[in-house]
Amino acid sequence: MWQTSSLNPELQEIKQLRKKHSLTQAQLAKLAGVSQSLVAKIEAGTIDPTFSHVKRILEVLHSMETEKEPKAGQLITHRIIVVGKSEPLSKAIREMKNYGISQLPVTDGRGIVGLVSETAIIEKMAEGRELSKLGVKDVMEEAPPVVAMATPMAAVTELLRHSSLIIVAENGKPKGVITKADMLKRIG
Repeated sequence: MWQTSSLNPELQEIKQLRKKHSLTQAQLAKLAGVSQSLVAKIEAGTIDPTFSHVKRILEVLHSMETEKEPKAGQLITHRIIVVGKSEPLSKAIREMKNYGISQLPVTDGRGIVGLVSETAIIEKMAEGRELSKLGVKDVMEEAPPVVAMATPMAAVTELLRHSSLIIVAENGKPKGVITKADMLKRIG
């Protein structure tokens, strides 16, 4: 007979996720297209289920996770403050100070083409460059990633591991931004 402690961790996860979503064994079985007795035996560790059954059950449970997860459209700051690519760097610095932000998307009249950040400005200072003689185009970095309003929070947090700002768009039009600071505000 199988013992729950020797089960694959994914099998142990089934009961935890089922309870997390307040499902009975019968409800989960119906959603996954399996029998309630199969779910009970898997949770009790008394059966070695087929891969296809476990896969169907876990797909149902994981899809419920992403349905409840906040989406990018719920996480955004709707006000997008931008600076033009042809503007002097001093204007970008002034805007960053005025709004208390650490980066600005850069536009060229057609869309977002880059990003100016405190880090990029500091790097130019460290190189001995005279900031008053630089334009935004001289300091801007790659454009930030753009995601759809329905992008799950897990994808947003993964992108924020590599980018300081994400643009959220709907039908190709920017609707807001998400920064690391925005995500930290959600904690606690």
